[in-house]
Amino acid sequence: MKVTYFQRKPYDFHFSIEKLFDTIREHLSDSINYSVYTLPFYSIGLFQRLFSGMAASRQQGNINHITGDVYFITPFLQKDITINTYHDFTFLKNSKGLKRFILWYFWVHLPIKHSKYVTVISEATKRELLATAKCSKDKVIVIPNIIPPHLKHQTYTFNTDKPSILHIGTTPNKNIERLIEAIKDSKCHLTIIGKLTDDITLSLKQNNIEYTNKYQISDKELEQEYMNCDLLSFCSLNEGFGMPILEAQAIGRPVITSNLSSMPEVAGDGACFVDPYDLNSIKAGITKVIENKEYRNKLITNGLENVKRFNPQTVAGLYETLYQKIIGEQQN
Repeated sequence: MKVTYFQRKPYDFHFSIEKLFDTIREHLSDSINYSVYTLPFYSIGLFQRLFSGMAASRQQGNINHITGDVYFITPFLQKDITINTYHDFTFLKNSKGLKRFILWYFWVHLPIKHSKYVTVISEATKRELLATAKCSKDKVIVIPNIIPPHLKHQTYTFNTDKPSILHIGTTPNKNIERLIEAIKDSKCHLTIIGKLTDDITLSLKQNNIEYTNKYQISDKELEQEYMNCDLLSFCSLNEGFGMPILEAQAIGRPVITSNLSSMPEVAGDGACFVDPYDLNSIKAGITKVIENKEYRNKLITNGLENVKRFNPQTVAGLYETLYQKIIGEQQN
């Protein structure tokens, strides 16, 4: 069996999808012969995308697996051996009018129509896909993301006097404005990973939040931020998955996250769940984690157990089972 993985042409910084599948491929069995094809052009403009699609059509294997982002090349590939993996549908939620229709048609409707199977990283993403694309639920298979194997439990002493709260992401769905409001009367330090907008910066100043901001940091630097923090606040309004939850759990830090979308599914019993639309709920959750040592330690213990569900060997096996299923259907 030869599997060809199709991925976008990389820009200059940070490619979480590509790194994720690099790790998954390392854990495939020896029966899988694979190659990785990086598209020759950036995903910009009509002609570059057409040329990328035509180039991809000449690189097909027994299985074609589009790992994310470049779904528009799907019609150029053989339908009955092609898989698309969707991580979320934020690109649709952040678009309106004609732009949204184009994204829906060429990144969702056509790719799913021309795929044998579609994989998604959570049940929440599956629900979104079925509502968006109106395809058969039998065509959609949930295969979760992995937790990077290098992330290990790091013991620490919780700073109850002035805890350090880590927040990942500054896009609208990350809900940082409500977090700022919720902690404005708390004695803490907020570390924000992501580019700040003028509105976020203004809110931080108006609410007298002591904060540190870091942007475009390496994976190693991000790992250090998890180790430096006392707790992770990840109270998003929606997520396709929620990788920071698992990353913090693997390091051994308590997690506060939302009680909706994919986050309960991902966090298991290893998080304090809050209503991300309710300032009082967010504040109460943070206060409970800070003040209740027994509860905090329970979250850490449950989190370390939870991440075992997402080890690379297990996830690679799920993809391999799907590849074998497609080959079997081809032979029948």
